[in-house]
Amino acid sequence: MAVNHCRICGGPYEPFMSFGKMPIANGFLTQSQFADEYFYEMEAGVCSNCNMFQLLNQPEREIMFNENYAFFSQTSQGMINHFRTFAENVRRDYIQSSDPFVVEIGSNDGIMLQNFAKTGIRHLGIEPSANVAQVARENGINTISAFFDEDLAKKILTEYGPADAVLAANVMCHIPYLHSIIAGMKLLLKPEGVVVFEDPYLGDVIENTTYDQIYDEHVFLFCVLSIQYLLKKHDMEIFDVEPQITHGGSMRYYIAGKGKRTISPRLSRQLAKEEHLGLSRRETYDRFRVSCDRFRTDLMTILSDIRGKGKSIVGYAATSKSTTIINFCGITDKHIDYICDTTPIKQGKFSPGAHIPVLSHQYFKQHYPDYALLFAYNHEKEIMAKESDFMTSRGKWIVYVPEIKIRE
Repeated sequence: MAVNHCRICGGPYEPFMSFGKMPIANGFLTQSQFADEYFYEMEAGVCSNCNMFQLLNQPEREIMFNENYAFFSQTSQGMINHFRTFAENVRRDYIQSSDPFVVEIGSNDGIMLQNFAKTGIRHLGIEPSANVAQVARENGINTISAFFDEDLAKKILTEYGPADAVLAANVMCHIPYLHSIIAGMKLLLKPEGVVVFEDPYLGDVIENTTYDQIYDEHVFLFCVLSIQYLLKKHDMEIFDVEPQITHGGSMRYYIAGKGKRTISPRLSRQLAKEEHLGLSRRETYDRFRVSCDRFRTDLMTILSDIRGKGKSIVGYAATSKSTTIINFCGITDKHIDYICDTTPIKQGKFSPGAHIPVLSHQYFKQHYPDYALLFAYNHEKEIMAKESDFMTSRGKWIVYVPEIKIRE
């Protein structure tokens, strides 16, 4: 869906950059689907009024999130640990009632809610992708397959009563109708209830040129400034923030009704950092565009040089983020032979747009290449520990965060 105005404040804005025609980031497909593959123009802009970074165009939600959705959080032990800690912190600091109730929006396969379920806390997961929601239910997580909004919040309130906490992780940035989301969250909360959500952080994307965080699902990239503006419209406020290392740099926001919680000094420190980064200034995004173009040139030079020497390269991890890298840079099966991935639903299919084969991780282990291009850089520590045999066999990694280089 294309817009010519800011989704948050309604003001006019213009994109500062187009990444070109893009497919659905998680739209791994079979050969028979090539001819009908969906593409859209991926243009990014920042509202000069409310500082919200957003896509000019976003595909309809049913195209992105459906019964074929190919992302399951529990394939990563690192993310399992992350969400266990997330849940423990919420339970310790914000769950004090005798009959607590926790709601998670975009609960995926239940990776976070399972930590509440195990302790007998009433919970509800809301997951629009039917196949993923079914996996959660099979694991004993109370889950409905639906898109959250203010109307659904009213139904949940009637059936379950108010919530002590409403949670979301890597979800809020997916949703274009944020005013309905915030209104629904506010409606669901008990008077002293909290909203805690985390998403990729705009400041980290700008600092590290991690433009692969920009894809169809991420209609927004948030900063404290833009979230503050949004919440003010609903008489709510951020009372704390907490930077996270997940997804190459994320921010966790703690939110409550205005005046309900003591404001943490971390909030003012983060706002000062955003001023230093220039997140409210247009020239910051013009420089970012130049950095993205330079990244593309440098990465393609490395790949072409390696291939020119007759060496083999494969992609490691068929991530959503890799779709942006591959299609923006123009990577094809002439540059990388295939992409290996541990997710069964992706194996035997082809990458969105470029149609590079996706093979199993077992195939990778049986046929080590000369080089592996690490698309899942946000799990680098976990992957490097797991793939020591690849490096022992003289395999080399091509990494591109925080800079493009060869790691041996």
